[in-house]
Amino acid sequence: MSKPLSRMSTAPPVTLRVLILVAASIALMLVDNRTQQLEKLRTGLHTLVYPVIFLSTIPGNLFHSFSESLQERSTLQEENERLKQENLYYKSRFEKLYALEADNERLKRLLGQSDDIAEQVLLAELVEVSLEPYTQQIVLNKGTADNVYIGQPVINGEGVIGQVVHTSYAQSIVTLLTDPDSAVPVMVMRNGLRGVMRGTGVRDRLSLPYLTPNADILVGDLLISSGMGGRFPTGYPVASITAIERNPSLEFLHIEATPVARLDHGREVLLIWPGEEEMTSKVPAVEEQGQEAMAIPEAEEGQ
Repeated sequence: MSKPLSRMSTAPPVTLRVLILVAASIALMLVDNRTQQLEKLRTGLHTLVYPVIFLSTIPGNLFHSFSESLQERSTLQEENERLKQENLYYKSRFEKLYALEADNERLKRLLGQSDDIAEQVLLAELVEVSLEPYTQQIVLNKGTADNVYIGQPVINGEGVIGQVVHTSYAQSIVTLLTDPDSAVPVMVMRNGLRGVMRGTGVRDRLSLPYLTPNADILVGDLLISSGMGGRFPTGYPVASITAIERNPSLEFLHIEATPVARLDHGREVLLIWPGEEEMTSKVPAVEEQGQEAMAIPEAEEGQ
């Protein structure tokens, strides 16, 4: 009995199949090149497979778009951060320029005070401020090395602020007008009425004691330094009258005032060395009624 032939033994060799396919391909190319008969077939096949090609490109396009979106988002975030930093930088620069402009204006006012001062002036900076109820003082960065002396008057761009009470080589302590131990000889600019302005321990409140009920003084009157006692130069603004209490049962008026100079503002002051002319040149003629209206011991006025 003979064996049946297997399918592999009857199949044409692989080489033969390849040759047949190559020959068929060459024949088709020659026919297409010469007659263009396959153009319609190629167009139809392309139309059929186009949806498949389109669908196959969708994942790649989506990935590319997503990558670009992430990159653009990252770029926008970086740009936003950079713009925020620039905004903060320029804002800080603006604030600094604004502060410098304010300092410049304050210094102009401060140095403008020196035009009327007969002798030496010295610009000093605040090192420390103490505005406690019983101690109203500031510390300056000038001392005996700069010839600062005890009792030296100190002003700012608005008026008198106090006098030096202690000195060291490089620093000095100034008692402000509002200190309870402060006493400044003053006079009413309107009529020359004299008195002694005293501190109360309150930052914006002063007292003008020992004026009798017949004294010619009004709310709003400006008090200037009188030069009496030889400590403070004459004619500098000291305070403005804010309240007057006239009580018939009391021997003297109760008078309150506010310092002209803002004692809690600014970082610079002027130390001055007034000469003899400075102490007397600005004093206006004192009215007789101004002298009569005062009832104050001479020793106290000379403080």
